[in-house]
Amino acid sequence: MMTPDKTLRERLLHAVLYEVCAMALLVPLGSWLLDAGLGHVGVLALLMSSIAMSWNMLFNALFERLELRAGWQRTPLVRSLHAIAFEGGLVFLCVPVAAWWMAISYCQAFLLDVGILLFFLPYTYVFNWCYDHARARLLARRLSPQG
Repeated sequence: MMTPDKTLRERLLHAVLYEVCAMALLVPLGSWLLDAGLGHVGVLALLMSSIAMSWNMLFNALFERLELRAGWQRTPLVRSLHAIAFEGGLVFLCVPVAAWWMAISYCQAFLLDVGILLFFLPYTYVFNWCYDHARARLLARRLSPQG
């Protein structure tokens, strides 16, 4: 079923729900795995989330300029380059922060970052699947004659 375009308000809701649900799962799990306090891991999660969102906006703006200047089309190769460069930049930004905040080595911080990435791969899939199904149900209910 085709659904109407998302409004800016809904996009903001989606982004906030995504982050809040991720933190609700990741912080207790990280606290347990790292044997660190919830507050300490929570601050790290907020720092890394803020870095990721800021990097996302900056990186995409810069990449889109490069894409326009170079005349690139969004082929699988360009999309792969985008994803690899984005994640590489995120590792470069987040690993030192994690090492500093958790008082661990860069190697340990890198492994922590890999663990976070491994969490987010299935989380993103499941979250968006659930969100899309819930959204479709709500829209169907609103658009039905009984709604």
